[in-house]
Amino acid sequence: MSIRLRALEISDIDRLYSVENDSSLWKYSNRTHPYSKATLMDYIAQAHQDIYQAGQLRLAIANAQDEAVGFVDLFDFEPLHRRAGIGLVVCQEERNKGYATTALQLLMTYSIEHLSMHQLYAGIAAENKESIRLFEVCGFEKTGYKKQWNFYEAAYHDEYFYQKIL
Repeated sequence: MSIRLRALEISDIDRLYSVENDSSLWKYSNRTHPYSKATLMDYIAQAHQDIYQAGQLRLAIANAQDEAVGFVDLFDFEPLHRRAGIGLVVCQEERNKGYATTALQLLMTYSIEHLSMHQLYAGIAAENKESIRLFEVCGFEKTGYKKQWNFYEAAYHDEYFYQKIL
């Protein structure tokens, strides 16, 4: 499979808008409201900021035709401790094609080679079996359990903490 991680482009706006406004995903990102295209265009315009300046980095997962099929984030970047959190989403119509596994592997390589990272981590809802499987396949270890950590769909939900020492 031929994919790569690349900077966000204006041409990604429709895919980014679709992902950010998919309310079924908000529970995993602690969001409760949609974003306008204008807000997302502003975000793309500011995405050139260095991770050391912004404390985060979002990249597009691009297929062989250079179309965005998903997005990855590094957030809570801690250069002193050489760690960051990971967010990853593949567009609904592009799932189950192996993009997430390859993108996560590429992100780990980028984190080592370009950011000198020591570890990456992710908080994953206990019921999100696909994400748990993805992170475990990529060598992440479940190191924590947060009981009734997030509230959505009128109930409290547990969250697991996964880490990968690079």
